[in-house]
Amino acid sequence: MMRKNLVLFGFAGLVSVVAAQMACSPVGRRGSGDCDVFSDPACDDTSSGAGGKGSGSSSSGGDGGDIIFPPPGTGGSAGGSMVCVTSADVDDDGDGTTENQGDCNDCDPNVGPGAVEVLTDPNNPMAVPSDEDCNGAVDDVAKFCDDGLALDDKDPIHGVNAVDICKVATNNSWGIVEARYVRANGAPTNPGNQAGLLNNFGANVMVRGGSTMLALATGTARLPGQANACGSPSCPGAGAGTPPPGFPQDPPSCPVEKSIFDDVGLEVRLRAPTNATGYKFNFKFYSFEYPEWVCQTYNDQFISLVTPAPMGSINGNISFDSQKNPVGVNIAFFDVCDGCPLGASEMQGTGFNQWNNAGGTGWLLSQAPIKGGDEFIIRWAIFDTGDGLYDSTTIVDNFQWIANGGSVDVGTVVDPPPPPN
Repeated sequence: MMRKNLVLFGFAGLVSVVAAQMACSPVGRRGSGDCDVFSDPACDDTSSGAGGKGSGSSSSGGDGGDIIFPPPGTGGSAGGSMVCVTSADVDDDGDGTTENQGDCNDCDPNVGPGAVEVLTDPNNPMAVPSDEDCNGAVDDVAKFCDDGLALDDKDPIHGVNAVDICKVATNNSWGIVEARYVRANGAPTNPGNQAGLLNNFGANVMVRGGSTMLALATGTARLPGQANACGSPSCPGAGAGTPPPGFPQDPPSCPVEKSIFDDVGLEVRLRAPTNATGYKFNFKFYSFEYPEWVCQTYNDQFISLVTPAPMGSINGNISFDSQKNPVGVNIAFFDVCDGCPLGASEMQGTGFNQWNNAGGTGWLLSQAPIKGGDEFIIRWAIFDTGDGLYDSTTIVDNFQWIANGGSVDVGTVVDPPPPPN
């Protein structure tokens, strides 16, 4: 079993300089990032121009007149920098809004009322704080919204909140358009005990964002001692289901049965912020199928199914290893078990390796590209193949928009949590 090398990539900020001495560019990032570590781990782009037409740095000839940044006489165009001339009634940067509609920097498509606020990168000395969403405050990123959620809360919006997606799309703004619990094929369902909102996953697995995370199980999404905990490697679920097209997916040399059982998922339709180039989230997978049923026909699988399917996905699924294996006991990232690289401590208090032998993955991170302003659906779903025995659980947390101005490739990497302070 091979441990994959850790690849880190930051939720880098956007550069938007408000000083009159700087010029206006169409990029406006606050951190390096015109490339992506999934496609080029050595990438380091810090040469792009920074720009921005901040408050007090523009001049106007009246409503609908030209707005020039830098203003004449400030010397802002020295050194060959661009001068950005905009009109208050024209969407000059193509982000969907004009200055008269609230765009505080119509030179920069990464800044506007439809953008998501991005923290200034503390590790980049060249990063300049910016007000990406034009609400008059800098670095006021969205707060978490998952405090006080009940374990058995069946409201799908609260399930999405537990994954740290908070903002609801209103008046064509970005955010949550709708959410629902579903079977693996997208048919609506009541998840019963197969979904749960957890504050931890045992003694040694803490949330990655906020205070709650989503759990989906082919048995019961409960920990020992919680109401309706399984207490066994196999507990009843939803029964026979219908797989989505292309699934279950056969890992190389390990064909699986095509019938699925006990499938459950959470599906959310999202509208992306105008400055987003992608999104990412963390997850962990555990299964009682390990080790007895490795490379057998009965392996549970977890998928992150995206519609429209992004380039690089497998039948729309964006969570798989470097060999394109779906998430299950045959995945290369299966590192939590007795004798595995991460040991068995991350199963303590979960029921796994307590009610029977079991194993799991460490924290993983999947990402995919998105065009700013577009709508898409992501469905996190888990199912058993061949029969409904030997349950599995996936926890999902810490969804984030990627808005660093760079390209984003589909992929999944190992992503352990940072060490405690």
